[in-house]
Amino acid sequence: MAQSYEKAGVSLEAGYESVRRIKKHIAATERLGMMGNIGSFGGMFDLSKLNYKEPVLVSGTDGVGTKLKIAFLMDKHDTIGQDVVAMCVNDVLAQGAEPLFFLDYIAVGKNHPAKIEQIVKGVADGCVISNCALIGGETAEMPDMYDEDEYDIAGFTVGVVEKSKLIDGSKVKVGDVLIGIQSSGVHSNGFSLVRKIVLKDCKLNLQEYHEELGGKLGDVLLTPTKLYVRPVLDVIRNIDVHAICHITGGGFDENIPRALQKGQGVTVDEKCWEKPPIFDFLEKHGQIPHREMFNIFNMGIGMMLMVDAKDKDTIIERLAQHGEKAFAIGTVTDKEGVNIILK
Repeated sequence: MAQSYEKAGVSLEAGYESVRRIKKHIAATERLGMMGNIGSFGGMFDLSKLNYKEPVLVSGTDGVGTKLKIAFLMDKHDTIGQDVVAMCVNDVLAQGAEPLFFLDYIAVGKNHPAKIEQIVKGVADGCVISNCALIGGETAEMPDMYDEDEYDIAGFTVGVVEKSKLIDGSKVKVGDVLIGIQSSGVHSNGFSLVRKIVLKDCKLNLQEYHEELGGKLGDVLLTPTKLYVRPVLDVIRNIDVHAICHITGGGFDENIPRALQKGQGVTVDEKCWEKPPIFDFLEKHGQIPHREMFNIFNMGIGMMLMVDAKDKDTIIERLAQHGEKAFAIGTVTDKEGVNIILK
């Protein structure tokens, strides 16, 4: 045992125990192309195993922001890993890419092996749902940088798409229909405002059950970000999708224009979809102007497809076969900006 390192606040034995605990979760993410064993200096993936003629690699990296603070207060750590996977794989999916592999980085104040296992279990669960191999990662014990019971987590993914199938928004045209796929809740954006409303301004108890939310406030806020990979890949492999938006930080106003061409905008009708009740809860308690909510949160739409009007019903039906609620929520227009018809 490295006793000098232990006295500095870093436990090598706890690190070894964490690795032993997480190996079974990592093994569950195995998929075609995965190579080698966890513990090597680099994670490997054999792209030649896949049937791509002109493969384009699409990468993404992200974290979950201050949603972690809610996890700390609730002492619940088994879903936050799914959040970090979703934030990355949903991004590369927006270009039409199939996520192939994932790596995570966890920085802790003190290495608690049982907690590390819960975090990585969430990562592995997200990878399994997305058919994405967890091929490596890093757990860094950093005393004095983080409190003993706190941590940060970030992830990185690489996906692949056939060059001819890359989705870049170039096909979007006026009259295209917006198909919104329902979110599971707040996902992993806007939590600095969520915490201000819930903890600072209203001083609400995260453990309190709220009838309108159907659960404890903290549990509802920790509902993991939805992973859209399998249902959306099924759609784009069978139907021509012109653009995809992952609705993350900045809500509708910042994310939708990223998929449009110059001179294009959208009109969205709020009456066309069902919102999870957490959004009305936050709007009411935070006294936030209703239109402003769309510039902060996903408002119940976690991913949006822009498609030809003739394909609308087929896509909604196909998504329903995967258990996804999807709605025709608007159209592409020739006027720049995001126009929302409010209820």
